[in-house]
Amino acid sequence: MLATRLSLIERLTDWKDHAKWQEFFDLYWRLIYNVARKAGLTDAEAQEVVQETVITVAKNVGKYDPAAGSFKGWLLNTTRWRIGDQFRKRAPEDQRRNDASDRTAEIERVVGIDGRELEAEWDREWQRNIFQAALERVKQRVSARQFQIFECCVVKHWSVARVAETLRVNAAQVYLAKHRVSALMKKEVAELAKRER
Repeated sequence: MLATRLSLIERLTDWKDHAKWQEFFDLYWRLIYNVARKAGLTDAEAQEVVQETVITVAKNVGKYDPAAGSFKGWLLNTTRWRIGDQFRKRAPEDQRRNDASDRTAEIERVVGIDGRELEAEWDREWQRNIFQAALERVKQRVSARQFQIFECCVVKHWSVARVAETLRVNAAQVYLAKHRVSALMKKEVAELAKRER
């Protein structure tokens, strides 16, 4: 599940809970990676941003206060700082000595985007990840055939006629599977989005 449950965050304070750390990594690595890549980093740099962001979360998750803001916002800021770190590594030595408090301004200069643009990109990636997480959850709850029909209709945007012909089912089966799985998807997406508020 993509939405950050308080129970998951609380269990992350236990470094020995490898299952929860794996769950956390599985939920967020793509989000962090994609935003880093869209900020202009190479594949290797973006992978390092993922690694450094997860390490930062591990070291500071006990200090996270939900009353101070959403986990989503906290993770965005942590990711933003790690992206800035990668750009600073590219900079000449004298530029690396900049004051750490100038991190946001530096990333805006180097990446050429302001904080609002980065946040907008973060939100777009967040929504994609919510959809993907909901898709994975729904896939576990329906038959393989129903999911295949839904995926062809909704994800791949095939016509009902093409789905029916390709999968050798009738149009009524396509409409029914599409309707049932779509309803489950809407429910999962709403649940995941609600948990993050």
